[in-house]
Parts: sequence; C-alpha cells; structure tokens
Amino acid sequence: MNAETLRPWLALAQTPGLGGKKILELIARFGDPAAVLRQSHTDLLAAGLGESTVRALRQPRWQTVDRALAWAERPGCRILPLSDPAYPEALKPIPSPPAVLFVQGDPETLRRPQIAIVGSRNPTETGRRLAFEFAAQLGSLGLVVTSGLALGIDEAAHQGALSRGTTVAVAGTGPDRVYPARHRKLAEEIADRGAIVTEFPPGTPVRPQHFPRRNRIISGLSLGTLVVEATRRSGSLITARHALEQGREVMAVPGSIHNPQAKGCNGLIREGATLVETVEDVLESLGLLPAIDPPADANPRPSLAQNAELGEDYRDLLARIDFSPTPVDRLVEETGLPPEEIASMLFILELEGHISSVAGGCYQRIR
Repeated sequence: MNAETLRPWLALAQTPGLGGKKILELIARFGDPAAVLRQSHTDLLAAGLGESTVRALRQPRWQTVDRALAWAERPGCRILPLSDPAYPEALKPIPSPPAVLFVQGDPETLRRPQIAIVGSRNPTETGRRLAFEFAAQLGSLGLVVTSGLALGIDEAAHQGALSRGTTVAVAGTGPDRVYPARHRKLAEEIADRGAIVTEFPPGTPVRPQHFPRRNRIISGLSLGTLVVEATRRSGSLITARHALEQGREVMAVPGSIHNPQAKGCNGLIREGATLVETVEDVLESLGLLPAIDPPADANPRPSLAQNAELGEDYRDLLARIDFSPTPVDRLVEETGLPPEEIASMLFILELEGHISSVAGGCYQRIR
C-alpha cells in the first residue's frame, strides 16, 4: 500500500476517540479514509462522533503521520491498515481491533495459527523453564508463539519458540523502540525470524497505560492464551481476561499453593481455565489434538528408570525431593547421610534427568 493511501489511514488511527471499528463505520458511511477527513464538523457530529473527537479529526497529527511513513521506508518495516489483505484475520473480530499495525519482520507470520504464552516478569526457574519448553514444543509443531517481549516468562517463551520455530512479539511502544532495552538483541532476532508488531506509531515512549492495550492484541492474534506463572495482580491476567472476552481459549499451568507466582494461575483454573500439564493438553484445548501428532523429543535425556532400576537409597532420596525447591540441608537432616554422599547422589539424579538444581542451593523434581 503506497504512502498516499496510508496517509489518511494513519491520520484516522492517531485521532483520540476513534477505534478500528468506528473508523470502518465512518469509511462505510463516507466512502474512504480520505473522504472522512474531508467531512464538515456538522457531518462528523451527525455520524455519532463526540465534539472532542471531531475537533481532533479536523486537525490531524500530520507530524506523527509523516514520521510513521518515514519509518515504513526502512527495510523490513511495513504498515498494515485494517483494509490491507495482509492484516491478520484473527484480529478483525475482536471488540476493538487496531486500525493500523506497525510490523517489523514478516507480516505473513501474523496470519499463521498462534498460541500466546504469558506470565510473570519475575518467575521462578521452574516457570521460566516450563515457558521455554512449552514454546519450543509448540513451535516445533508449527504454531507461532506470541508474547509481549517483557522480562521473565515472555522472554523465555520467545527464546523457546526461536529454538524450534518462530515467534511474534507484541510491543507496548512505538516500533522504533525496544522495551526493555536489554531485549534489543532478542528483538532483532524476532524481527529477523518472525515479527514484532505494535499499534503505537514511531516515537511512542513507554507508558504504563499502553500495556493493557497491547495485551488485547496478544490474545486477539492467538487461538488461545497459556499463562505459565502469574501472581494475583499480574498483568498477564489482563491478557487472559481479554482472551475470554474475545472468545478464545484460556489455559493455565497449576503451581504450588505456597508459590505466590502460581496464585494467579491457580485462580484462573478455579474460575474455569483449562488446567495444562502437557503440550497435548494445550492441543486438546485448542481442538488441534486430532490434527497434530506431537513428535517424540528429538533429544530425550537418559533416565535411570529406563536404564536400570533405581537403588533403594536413590529412591528414598528422590522421594524426599519436592516438585518445589528443596534445600540440601533438609535432605541431609532427613536421610542422615553425609553431605558429600548426598551431593554425589544429587549429581547423579540431576545427570539422569530426575531433578534439577534451582536458586538458593536447592533441588526439585522434574515431572
């Protein structure tokens, strides 16, 4: 789409009080975006617009429009208005679709089947690992993993998806900015192998109120949203709420009742979200299980349970290790074994894939 066609679309999109659906109504009434801008004050009021919106529409933000058009001239950058055939179909029916999307990377990625994976910015190591593994396996099956480029679970989901497939990052800033800044390299890789998308024009800085708006795009692009870890007040629960409003699936990974990072997920499950423990659970929730046969792990880890039956001392030690972090000191106290012997046994159990080490000198069972 050329600059002259995009120009009125951008002007409408940057008008306060005008959402995507209202813009489509105005276009249907007056003919095209340029015609909407030519209407008189009286005609715009008659079309159901408020006084402040009409005043803003009569004085478009042309400087913002010109900046956006200049950005779109860069390699790999594209602007997609609602009328563009490349605009993702999944977004069109949501209650407030963005009138315009700014895309870095391959716009076709936005039209592929997607699964949103979101969660805490301060996850446990278990949560981070689960997000990575779910994303990697789902990505290997051809699903695009969509998230918000934030720290924590979002970051792990993007990285996992890139390890086996591709991913979409939905930003809460303009397309010329990366937030957080430490994710600049990750953002470059996403744009190179997937897509970064935002509804905010170039030059838009970080603003707290933009992230809830971003979240509706994350859920709107996706067949369903999987929450891996979340506190009761986590922003990822906003994404889950948007998914419900949009008629999309909501899934959550359960966690320990003692883990504050699991309380949001456990609450979602209590309210009716699908409890997810495996990739098969995700596929079943999305109605994809009959169509997709998940491949076996390409690099399965050997297991003592497969190669030889665990000795009684190893079974006893393993039984004392929780699925949440377990201090080594407690294991020494409960078993009465010397610390050096416990350390050796833990090393073997970890090597064989039964447990993993976590922060604080603790270990935990692996599912």
